[in-house]
Amino acid sequence: MSANESDIEATQEVATDPIPSTESSEKEVIEKAPDGGLQAWLVTAGTACIFFSALGFANSFGIFEEYYLSHQLKNESADKVAWIGSLAAFLQFAAGALGGPLFDRYGAWVIRPAAIMYLFAMMMTSLCKQYWQFMLAQGVLLGTSMGLLQFPAMAAVIQHFDKNIAAALGAAVSGSSIGGVVIPIALSKMLNSTSLGFGWSVRIIGFVITPLLVFSCLAVKSRLPPRKTTFFLVSAFKSPNFSLLVTAIFFMFLGLFTPLFYIPTYAVSRGMDATLASYLLAILNAASTFGRVIPGVLADRFGRLNVLSMGGILTGIIIFCMNKAESTPALIVYSIAFGFWSGTIISGSSAAFSIVILDPRAIGTYLGTGMGVASLAALIGPPVNGALLNKYGGFLEVSIFSGAMV
Repeated sequence: MSANESDIEATQEVATDPIPSTESSEKEVIEKAPDGGLQAWLVTAGTACIFFSALGFANSFGIFEEYYLSHQLKNESADKVAWIGSLAAFLQFAAGALGGPLFDRYGAWVIRPAAIMYLFAMMMTSLCKQYWQFMLAQGVLLGTSMGLLQFPAMAAVIQHFDKNIAAALGAAVSGSSIGGVVIPIALSKMLNSTSLGFGWSVRIIGFVITPLLVFSCLAVKSRLPPRKTTFFLVSAFKSPNFSLLVTAIFFMFLGLFTPLFYIPTYAVSRGMDATLASYLLAILNAASTFGRVIPGVLADRFGRLNVLSMGGILTGIIIFCMNKAESTPALIVYSIAFGFWSGTIISGSSAAFSIVILDPRAIGTYLGTGMGVASLAALIGPPVNGALLNKYGGFLEVSIFSGAMV
């Protein structure tokens, strides 16, 4: 696989030489990324703040799943409630098919209206009481705004790095892991141990992330001139390497979200206290921080496809073992193991796109389109697992299905 990847990278290097340009200075800018420096790391920091705010909140859906089934939506089935989170997970990637091309054409300013829409969606979620309200606010609006935030930001990071793309993306995406530690703990504490109630608990999280999004809007900038060709690049799927990569990510996403959605519910079914069970998401996301940074550094040295493949195989094996984590210590160890290796998939899949893109000015479109197609799996996976849970009353079938898909 290393040889194949080297061939792909060599092809990319050759293909970027004849990029059409009216001025030699523009061609120079396109070909050489700074691979570091103040501006590049500011972009990375701004992207990390976006991931802290967006995916950090999305990674907390296990808290909401358990809470909704006990409170506002206690008369609904587990698979029906899971549709809220799966729709948001699907849209946060699918919206990249729009956010990526917008970034390529108009630059990083596109994250500013998306940030406003994201905060509005959170405030609307805090007011919801019925299933259709949660579906619209937390599912549709929140998910769409996350996609319009994260894909332009990731594309901006890739524009500023060359040899260290995977490491930079790992550092940026690790913001979601840190947010996935802070936000679930804060939500669980406010929901289960205070008199704040659901509405104010969600609103307080919104107030906390507002200054982070303001910083991101100022720090994230594009480096390359805008792309003037077709808005959507359907021709990308004519590349076998691109299509195979999207297919691989699709199957990974089909089972990847299962522990994120169901680990608190599974832990409660094993007799764990609800508050302690919700901390498993924080533990999982803490481990995911290292799983996004360390493999990212290794990927730049040993091959981005190699590290992504290893992460997918080991994550699948770990999901197979979910039903065997029966005690509190076992559940904690399981959350650490899954968090580390699943983090490799999240950051590694984005970095892998950098080796199948011929024109760096189209990075947003390739990344957004590829992830958008793969995100159909995020829409399908959690509800299928919820249906398996309702039919069989246990998590054995859930772990078998999800592990096999990854």
